[in-house]
Amino acid sequence: MASSGIPIIHALLCCACLLIPATGLSQRHHSHKHVAFFVFGDSLFDVGNNKYINTTDQRANFWPYGETFFGFPTGRFSDGRLIPDFIAEYAKLPFLPPYLQPGSNQLTHGANFAFAGAGALDETHQGKVINLNTQLTYLKNMEKLLRQKLGDEDAKKMLFDAVYLISIGSNDYLSPYFTNSRVLQSHSWKPYRHMVIGNLTVVIKEIYKIGGRKFGILSLGPLGCVPALKAIKKPGTGECIEEVSEQAKLHNEAMSKVLHKLQNKLEGFKYSMFDVYTTFEERMDNPLKYGFKEGKIACCGSGPYRALVSCGGEGTKKEYELCSNSREYVFFDGVHPTEKVNQQLAKLMWSGTHNITRPYNLKELFS
Repeated sequence: MASSGIPIIHALLCCACLLIPATGLSQRHHSHKHVAFFVFGDSLFDVGNNKYINTTDQRANFWPYGETFFGFPTGRFSDGRLIPDFIAEYAKLPFLPPYLQPGSNQLTHGANFAFAGAGALDETHQGKVINLNTQLTYLKNMEKLLRQKLGDEDAKKMLFDAVYLISIGSNDYLSPYFTNSRVLQSHSWKPYRHMVIGNLTVVIKEIYKIGGRKFGILSLGPLGCVPALKAIKKPGTGECIEEVSEQAKLHNEAMSKVLHKLQNKLEGFKYSMFDVYTTFEERMDNPLKYGFKEGKIACCGSGPYRALVSCGGEGTKKEYELCSNSREYVFFDGVHPTEKVNQQLAKLMWSGTHNITRPYNLKELFS
């Protein structure tokens, strides 16, 4: 990474972890029968890693983020909990703290490496985020530490039994519209899509080499209908940018085929692919059916659809509006869902039927 802040924080974290007695870790591992949980991805899963890197411009460590469940900003891009928080609860695990949080010591529960703005491609928000490849490096560093503390056999079993949850790709397709990225000037959509899926596939295979066998993968949502993108591209019409949503669909179709091939090729490989596209689109188009009043306007922000990235007034635009009840909204800001949506999606991921999360749900993977 271009940032000098990232390796410094990582070094401090490793030093803090090394202070934990090996016997204490080993005893905790044997006395509590649980499946470890490792989280990779972007702002949909970032529980606060964005607070610890000074090069990023994508932070949620200010009010009103966190206003409902926590009562203060935690670095989560929502009014409350995210999907990994709910999955941890269903799996009877504590909330996984940000991996970069100094002194984090719940090593045998797993780790959350996700970072806001991250993509499958290193070029997505390059130099400003912890991309997927760097998140993989953090897992490899953690594997070495676990082997030192637990011993090879226990560390191997922990990584083998663990569930690896990944949400990545949205920023790869959205960033060319929000930034001055020239990546699409040198690639048409099809080879670009192949690069995104190729990078994600390489990371999955690397986790498999480390010992991972059970993977939860989120499909991409209807990206062209994200309020922030509509506010920039079609502020007066309310229409989605179909080109972007079409790329999300094509990505999902191709990723589903890749996962099926991996299951046939790699011994013991199991996966759960959750259909975010359909479930999110349903809530945007039919909010009342799912307990919401508004599906297309954000709770917090300014401008068209209350979707300009100004929630909290920490950016270039200081003024913003905040709804009175975030539970009535699908979107909290111009990009991210409210806690209520996160809870609904997490419940479907955990125990949903196989037409929405296939071929397994997460409960089956954690069993």
